Amino acid sequence: MQAMQNMRISAALLSVLAWAAVSLQLGLSLQSVRAQGGGIADALVIVLGYFTILSNLFVALTAGAVALSPGSRLASPMFRGCATTAIVVVGLGYHLLLREIWDPQGWQWVADNLLHYAMPIAALAHWLWYPPHTRLPMHAPLLWALYPVAYLAYALIRGEWIGTYPYPFIDVPTLGYPRVFANAAGLLLLFLAAGALLRLAARRR
Repeated sequence: MQAMQNMRISAALLSVLAWAAVSLQLGLSLQSVRAQGGGIADALVIVLGYFTILSNLFVALTAGAVALSPGSRLASPMFRGCATTAIVVVGLGYHLLLREIWDPQGWQWVADNLLHYAMPIAALAHWLWYPPHTRLPMHAPLLWALYPVAYLAYALIRGEWIGTYPYPFIDVPTLGYPRVFANAAGLLLLFLAAGALLRLAARRR
């Protein structure tokens, strides 16, 4: 009973951290958009185009479900595993591919580090410390991979519609579709590898 209570407290803290990080980034984006004459709808269009933001929201929702309704489907090991894999890949992808291409300052630096480093580390620690009580199937990482595949489709359709792409490695006008799909395939392999390792770690725990 005490272990379950501790798990729910940990999940609640993780959810609060995720919501705080996303809220800070939304506030900063809204401030920037307003300076250019836009509004909250424009800021939401920008922010919700990023895998980073969507994955932080995913963790916020799953962790919140664990804290408030641990028997719900959103709190299930499959959803937890997918969200944790996604946020770990966010941290790895940012560190390997994106951290050198811009230099955030001030509150943007705080938001950047919360979203890309603090959240992946916290979510991974929560997963390792409170692994699922039921064994995940071997094909779990394949099912989790549907999430980044769906995101890619969304990002490409969104890019065609509004003319901008959230990440340089899926910038179709610059790279072309063959290179974009090759980049996406590489990231998908990273996602599958991360998912397999998280499943294995949970099984061992």
